[in-house]
Amino acid sequence: MALVAVLTERDVRDLLGPFDLDLTSYQIGQVIAYLDLLLRWNEKINLTAVRTPEECVTRHFGDSLYLSSWVELSGASLDIGSRAGFPGLALKIAFPGLATTLLEPAARKRAFLKEVVRACGMESVEVRSERLDEFLGRCRARMEGGDQKRKRFDSITARAVGQVRRLAELAACALMPGGRLCLWVGHHQAVEVGRDVRSLAWEAPRPVPQSERREILIGARISVESARKHEDDL
Repeated sequence: MALVAVLTERDVRDLLGPFDLDLTSYQIGQVIAYLDLLLRWNEKINLTAVRTPEECVTRHFGDSLYLSSWVELSGASLDIGSRAGFPGLALKIAFPGLATTLLEPAARKRAFLKEVVRACGMESVEVRSERLDEFLGRCRARMEGGDQKRKRFDSITARAVGQVRRLAELAACALMPGGRLCLWVGHHQAVEVGRDVRSLAWEAPRPVPQSERREILIGARISVESARKHEDDL
């Protein structure tokens, strides 16, 4: 099916203006191609409750890409509960060299993600069916079987997921030392996670533009020794 340009490049740039992004024409073209697929596939499977192209650009692409206005991602990244690909696949537009793994248990949503990867000409993207605990369990099983190359990630992202505290505790185990967990959460979730999860050094959360409640919370993995010292200092 031929691509239907639902918005022009100027439309998209204007809508993304509040998010302080620096995207090339090629990257804006990827946003438009992704958006077209999102709207068409959303008629067949439940990818998002947002129906208009303008709101999809601000609520999904703007929210996700806002991280790139002050954070540089590189190396390997894991996106938990990808659904329609936000934020993990959208961030691949901002950071094309990022090796991205998407965890999405629903088969039809995985098919959508793979189609976006194909249509946008993305490379180094792996779409997997496991949930986070299953994925980490398989990594541990490989280590117990003698494979010492357990994969750790330079960054992990998650947006609009449940049990955020538990997710943060699990995700911390999959990060490289100094690796960052980036969470799109509500204010009360940010307060709870920042207070209770001690294995990560948390930055002050940043409010997402054009949102009253959503924030981006970033925590860097610290060593066991540093975590113990932090607890001793409290």
